[in-house]
Amino acid sequence: MKLKKVKKWIRDGTPWIWFNAGAVTISIVMVAGLLLILMVRGLSHFWPHDVMRAIYSPPSSGAIDQVMEIIGEFVERESVSAIELTTSGIPVSEEQELYDRELFKFGNRDLTGADFGWILNEFVTEISYPESLFVLERRQWGNFYGYLTAIKQAGEIVVETDPGETGNNQAWLELELRLNRALEIYDSISQMERGSIGEINFQVERLRLRERRLELEDSLTAEAQSTIEAEAQALDAQYAAIQGDLNSLYEDFERDSAEFLAANGQTAEIPLAEIVRAYRPNSMNVFNKLLVYGSKLVEFLSDEPREANTEGGVYPAIFGTVILVLLMSVMVTPFGVVAAVYLREYAQQGLVTRTIRIAVNNLAGVPSIVYGVFGLGFFIYIVGGEIDQLFFPEALPAPTFGTPGLLWAALTLAILTVPVVIVATEEGLARIPRSVREGSLALGATKFETTWRVVLPMASPAMMTGLILAIARAAGEVAPLMLVGVVKLAPTLPVDGNYPFIHLDQKFMHLGFHIYDVGFQSPNVEAARPLVFATALLLVLLIALLNICAAALRNRLQEKYKGLDV
Repeated sequence: MKLKKVKKWIRDGTPWIWFNAGAVTISIVMVAGLLLILMVRGLSHFWPHDVMRAIYSPPSSGAIDQVMEIIGEFVERESVSAIELTTSGIPVSEEQELYDRELFKFGNRDLTGADFGWILNEFVTEISYPESLFVLERRQWGNFYGYLTAIKQAGEIVVETDPGETGNNQAWLELELRLNRALEIYDSISQMERGSIGEINFQVERLRLRERRLELEDSLTAEAQSTIEAEAQALDAQYAAIQGDLNSLYEDFERDSAEFLAANGQTAEIPLAEIVRAYRPNSMNVFNKLLVYGSKLVEFLSDEPREANTEGGVYPAIFGTVILVLLMSVMVTPFGVVAAVYLREYAQQGLVTRTIRIAVNNLAGVPSIVYGVFGLGFFIYIVGGEIDQLFFPEALPAPTFGTPGLLWAALTLAILTVPVVIVATEEGLARIPRSVREGSLALGATKFETTWRVVLPMASPAMMTGLILAIARAAGEVAPLMLVGVVKLAPTLPVDGNYPFIHLDQKFMHLGFHIYDVGFQSPNVEAARPLVFATALLLVLLIALLNICAAALRNRLQEKYKGLDV
């Protein structure tokens, strides 16, 4: 009797329902766990952690034990065997099987050569968290940890303070005031270099190319030559005036500096021009730390990378990813829709059509790197080279479109994702009842009018579904982009105020490649690891946002045509 109930239970399909529910649950838990890991490991990097000061007396094989002062931030903890430590050259007692060791960020790479290191807990004493300890985030050499001893202006001491003094608020306020001044000057310099000077350099280059084109066309007359020289002189005069203002800004920018006492009595004089942010985490409450945390997040989202992409922000990569996906969407949608409409509405259903569909389905499974090689060989070397010969001969031998760039990257991704759009659109067209087409034709509409005004609007939700799938795949692709346009660092955006405003020939940054570069090509692995998690989380959120926008548009179209049996 029980066996019959079991067989009936299996025939009803109940086990498969539970299996499907379990698979969905496991998938959701895995995705949620992945996002949680990315959030915890990535976002915690920006929190201003307390800085520890301690005395470290590691075991030494020599006659004299080594005693040193350490100052740094805790990163992580692990247990390691005594045998492994002994093999590494650290003489510890093998009677104790495991030792706890901690990874600390000591900073001060310009003084010590490395800003991360492991310490054994058993040999750490006199642990304290002095409120007067400073953390400096610098444009070069990473973080600096130490005590403020003096502030200088043009080499002369303005404020001097005792390093061990806890309430040195006057020196801190003076440092904060002068640092804010230096940051304002830095912003002014950046605006001038990228704005006014960048525009003048662009115009000078266009003048050079115009002169070269006239030479190639044998039409460089004396009048044209004098006109070009006059415009060049005017630009030189503008450049000289701006350069004079820029030199004075640089003099003010490099005026102030500060002296700090680091661990083990080492001293360093650091120009305020090199400092991005300065704070004393041990003396800050939760609210003040939240302010610093917010400023670091804003910097991560709005600034450009520095220190071999292990510091600073990822804004150029965000911008490059978004504009690449938008261009790819604009290119892939018409191609995919037109191909699907032809295959479903116009092509004679036979062997050739079935072969084309099989080929389209097979293209969806081709490795992405193959598309990158195709884009490099066909788009860049052949198409781009011909474009340079026809339209930009004055720039040769330097290529304009015959080199990897934004346009070729978007086209390569469009070809990579067009099978997805074709299949999704064809499925949507197949679901439209034949009676709808016949009714339109019976009312006197032509085949094209029926397709354009009736069939395509009703199939638009399916098109958007294909576009969503295309965006989801294209936004995370890295391998083909390495061949057709993406680079490690391109702080200049492909969109600016210079004609033609959108520079499709320009190389760009991408979040996916940024993750690869920081995670596998960085010379400072420990410093880069948190940014890998933070950038990966940002890429996931960006893809989700793009998909949500496309899904919202699809839902509106479905709502519009919900009365039709599609």
